[in-house]
Amino acid sequence: MFKRLILATALAAAGTAAFAAPVTYQMDPAHTDVIAQWSHFGFSNPSMHFGQADGVLVYDADNVAASSVQVTLPLSSMNSFTAKFDEHLRSADFFDAAKFPSASFKSTQVEAAGEGRLKVTGELTIKGITKPVVLDVTLNKVGENMMKQPTIGFDAVTTIKRTDFDVGMYAPAVSDEVRIRITTEASVPKAE
Repeated sequence: MFKRLILATALAAAGTAAFAAPVTYQMDPAHTDVIAQWSHFGFSNPSMHFGQADGVLVYDADNVAASSVQVTLPLSSMNSFTAKFDEHLRSADFFDAAKFPSASFKSTQVEAAGEGRLKVTGELTIKGITKPVVLDVTLNKVGENMMKQPTIGFDAVTTIKRTDFDVGMYAPAVSDEVRIRITTEASVPKAE
């Protein structure tokens, strides 16, 4: 679905942050990581990674309100670096990945929040449950990558409650609040 979006024009000039129009970027799953971290009974703060993100970022430097993001995260790519725990997370006790194979985020509003910062409000869907989420975003860099493709990089953070998405097993002993950190790089695909 996301790959059918029409790509906008490239950067107005190499090395500048100004755009003539919104630019549409395809997320690079090799340079995108979504990390979730929580408290485990107060003893430790384990983390889990969601890889293979598929998504589209539209960024308009002159009118950030015209920017948007849509991302899909396949739950098959969850990785806590412990195979048995990964199986449990994918089970019906938590994400029920057989029934709900992916999570998604779609922005509803993008606002400037200071120099190089954005506030992105959107809808997060996990297990078929959609809730509003606000991402605090930092623009890392806009320019060309090694392949001479216009590229953009962002970091973002938010905190969600597991119980809001019916993945609250053991809450509140295992913290209901989960801190999410996202780092992503996205490029304008080369013309075929």
